[in-house]
Amino acid sequence: MAHDQDGSGYVPREVERKWQEAWDARGTNTRSAAELSEVSSPYYNLMMFPYPSAEGLHVGNIYAFTGADVHGRYRRLTGLQVFEPIGFDAFGIHSENFALKVGVHPMDLIPKNVANFTRQLRRTGGMFDWDHTVDTTDPAYYKWTQWVFLKLFEAGLAERKEAPVNWCPSCKTVLANEQVVGGRCERCDTPVEQRRIAQWFFKITKYAQRLLDNLDTIDWSETTTKAQRNWIGRSEGAELVFPLLESGVGVGAVDPATVRDPEDTAIRVFTTRPDTVFGATFMVLAPEHPLVDRLVSDEHRATVEAYRAEAQRTDLVSRQKADKTKTGVFTGGYCRNPATGEAIPVWIADYVLMEYGTGAIMAVPGHDERDFEFATEFGLPIPRVVAGPDDDAHTPLTEAYAGDGVLVNSGSFDGLAKAEAIRAVTAWLAERDMGELRVNYRLHDWCISRQRYWGPPIPIIHCDACGAVPVPEDQLPVVLPRVEDFKPDDSGISPLARVSEWYETTCPSCGGDARRETDVSDTFLDSGWYFLRYPSTDFDDRPFDAEITKKWLPVDCYIGGNEHAVLHLMYSRFLTMVLHDLGHLDFEEPFTRFRAHGLIIREGAKMSKSKGNVIVPDPIIDEYGADTFRLYLMFLGPFEEGGDYRDEGIQGPYGFLHRLWDTVLGAEDRPADPDVERKLHQTIGQVSEQLPELGYNTSIAALMEYLNVVRSGGRTAARSEVEPLVVLVAPFCPHIAEELWERLGHEGSLFDAAPWPAYDADKARETRVEVAVQVNGKLRGTVLLEVDADADTAEAAARAEDNVARHLDGATVRRVIHVPNRLVNFVVG
Repeated sequence: MAHDQDGSGYVPREVERKWQEAWDARGTNTRSAAELSEVSSPYYNLMMFPYPSAEGLHVGNIYAFTGADVHGRYRRLTGLQVFEPIGFDAFGIHSENFALKVGVHPMDLIPKNVANFTRQLRRTGGMFDWDHTVDTTDPAYYKWTQWVFLKLFEAGLAERKEAPVNWCPSCKTVLANEQVVGGRCERCDTPVEQRRIAQWFFKITKYAQRLLDNLDTIDWSETTTKAQRNWIGRSEGAELVFPLLESGVGVGAVDPATVRDPEDTAIRVFTTRPDTVFGATFMVLAPEHPLVDRLVSDEHRATVEAYRAEAQRTDLVSRQKADKTKTGVFTGGYCRNPATGEAIPVWIADYVLMEYGTGAIMAVPGHDERDFEFATEFGLPIPRVVAGPDDDAHTPLTEAYAGDGVLVNSGSFDGLAKAEAIRAVTAWLAERDMGELRVNYRLHDWCISRQRYWGPPIPIIHCDACGAVPVPEDQLPVVLPRVEDFKPDDSGISPLARVSEWYETTCPSCGGDARRETDVSDTFLDSGWYFLRYPSTDFDDRPFDAEITKKWLPVDCYIGGNEHAVLHLMYSRFLTMVLHDLGHLDFEEPFTRFRAHGLIIREGAKMSKSKGNVIVPDPIIDEYGADTFRLYLMFLGPFEEGGDYRDEGIQGPYGFLHRLWDTVLGAEDRPADPDVERKLHQTIGQVSEQLPELGYNTSIAALMEYLNVVRSGGRTAARSEVEPLVVLVAPFCPHIAEELWERLGHEGSLFDAAPWPAYDADKARETRVEVAVQVNGKLRGTVLLEVDADADTAEAAARAEDNVARHLDGATVRRVIHVPNRLVNFVVG
């Protein structure tokens, strides 16, 4: 389609530049601290802030931001006072790695990236409050990130401990389990190793049940809440006690009543199936389990140590793969099965992790597939203790039986079904101090330490006399120094540890020589509270103002990617709960409503730089304008599912906006046509119902259909037919809507002056309806009738239809069936 250049038609570049400048000059989308305090109908509309990469905004960013912006603009048009901020999640390993790659210091690189993102975001027409932005690399921001750390430290929720971690030898830092794919680093594809490093952890596990329970109280995408439930991983079962036997004791039966654990030298296991304990024929410990050294015999020590060393080199994710060939070694030690009293061998295997449960499992090979494979591999006993409906106690096992059934070969508990057996066996063991009911969680404490440079320093000072001492609040921020040699090495120690003039300091408690913590914090701590800062960026003396926070928080609507379901979103909930419990917030859930947006593909394929099919927004906006780009992205498919971007598809939305421009500017001051007015109110009703639920593509389809009705037959529109249409289009295409609103004679921004069009159900109601006419159940024609026409009227109109008349000619009508507004059926003989 040719672009209008004569000055009379629609020229997107000119319209969009005009209104972006006008919004900035008038402060259309910004609010002062006083205005934030005084609003009567606040609505906090939030989108996940972007990581400012060197490549600039990609289409996925714009898809997400536009979807959130459409929602915010719609809410504003309905009379709410919308706050829609934006910022930059600019710390972290992505920025640091790119800086290393191109040889530019991140302190020089990131400001340029932020400036480019800001330019691009302004072009998209988002309703962003540019007076309330955050940049996580700004000391004025991370001062308060460090404050959050101190609050958790003071509450006993931050601790430093040694733990096994995934280590990328290329990135030279710790990786979360989610960042390991197929045993390799998701960033650089390097095989991942395991190391034991002293790390700072937040005790999120103390909040596991609350995080789980609250999922029932928030309006979030089901896929997101499901992911969080699975990640928290609540399981009910029992912790059982398997006393150790002294070295040299072999297999043999002992009276279960005599088994005790007076010196607490026992292996404790968590199991969801305590009823199967009679079938536990061996024990498996994690190679790192502290009892391995006590159990291992001299004969097996060399083999055990070699296996432990090999396990140390394997990343934690690979160790848990279900399809991995089972490996393990016997320690030479034994423990007592508390139910049978028999001595059972203790093995170590890398598929058992110290960080899961107790770092030990009771192996019941007859009824667990993993244990069955292990027992088969190493020739260990596989007894049956659960019988299905077609089995008995002596039916041999050729594979693990994990179905329902009753206990067998389990002493006095034989014949009990699963639920009853779990209670009975656990109670019996509890009487003998060998077990108790427990709830376990898959969730682990949050490791926030990173041995990199580009992040906020953790505000702790290490003193030989006083231990870990928090930096006094009046000394915040602990500013990240400019370090020219910021490349990490293989030592597992942060580059800041090479800067003695920075880390050498005095203890705030005793005044003696001390050393700053040289790890920096995880970027998820930066993003775990940023939504609290946005409304309070006017304040330098507090992280968030109590009055403003109470008015605007929690966030009313949050839109972002579901890839953050168990990281950012979980951590944000945890930090909010903690700050609530410490008296800093009066709510404990940060986001009242969360919706996960879908993903964009291109021509049926996932976008990637290697395929050369990444969509670069700037050239598209240059050619078609931001409004067209926004409209096309929202028209691709259901917003929460995504869609397939095809280059030729943008012509439809582009043509629609040109037709809208011509139709509105050519409208006349005269009464609306009744049929067009009816369609208008049907469209208002549909769009008003679908927009709040992010039904963007179907809303756009309705707007396009309505414009076609307005223009049908080459007619000229009435002003009252198109003025509401301009407002309905405005959330999607704010620039052209503002321009048309002004040209219709209005002053000020449409988003402040125009009310959302009112829906009138009476005007939307159809006065005529198409009714099917059948003869002996076969469709022979249709007739157009007044709504609710009576049976005689409907029959007369049906008989008059030409094709129906031919089928009735000469026939005897035995019966006429009339379904009002739907059907007339002639039964002939």
